[in-house]
Amino acid sequence: MKKLGRAFCIAFSMYSVIPAPHCEWDEESLRYAFCFFPLVGAATGAVLLLWGWLAEKLQAGNALFAAGAMLVTFGIQGGIHFDGFCDTADALASHQTRERKLEILKDSHIGAFALIGCGMILFLWFGLWSELAPERNALVVIALGFILSRALSGAAAVTFRSAKRGGTLAAFSDAAEKRAALAVLLLTAAGAGAAMLASSPGAGGCALLAAALAFGYYRWMSYREFGGITGDLAGYFLTVCECVVLAGTVLGQKLF
Repeated sequence: MKKLGRAFCIAFSMYSVIPAPHCEWDEESLRYAFCFFPLVGAATGAVLLLWGWLAEKLQAGNALFAAGAMLVTFGIQGGIHFDGFCDTADALASHQTRERKLEILKDSHIGAFALIGCGMILFLWFGLWSELAPERNALVVIALGFILSRALSGAAAVTFRSAKRGGTLAAFSDAAEKRAALAVLLLTAAGAGAAMLASSPGAGGCALLAAALAFGYYRWMSYREFGGITGDLAGYFLTVCECVVLAGTVLGQKLF
């Protein structure tokens, strides 16, 4: 149980701003860290539902609700995944060789294309949150989407090819008990998906389809452009997946 507790602490300390006891990053502790990654999404979803309840009590307008929802999304994760999105936007827009793109991912400086991509997705995100009818079932779908996206990201980390030997993602992946982690992550993804459909068949179904398309694009793009996945690409996928889950929920509300 002690190694599971350390794995839990590592997952939260690495992928969120939620305080967690300090743990040594030894191979034994990293083995099951991916299994707890979706719990970070559960915490994010719980705070989102709390914000939805508070916004309803305060009779907040669409703009204030959207701003609060975005702060929850980015605040809990501490911006770690959005950093990967920006780095990947720079690399993809460079149209350089695969080796040069991997170098751009490692560059700590932000480029013009990262700023452009950042602005575009933030405007899109704000618009989608403003368009959402913040009813409870729709918010539950999105909250479960945070769990689904991390379960899919973790499953990719233990099954997709790594683009390079070094890096944080490779360290987690190499140390992972892959069969156990994959089983837990796939069961978590299936459970989250079923709960999304149960909460709202229309919105949940559209959100699930959007997440599946994002996952397929992630695999195709990462192999084609980079030869595999990296930590930055994983952050890119999470950012895109969360955005399209929101878009699918909004579309489902309007269609059904």
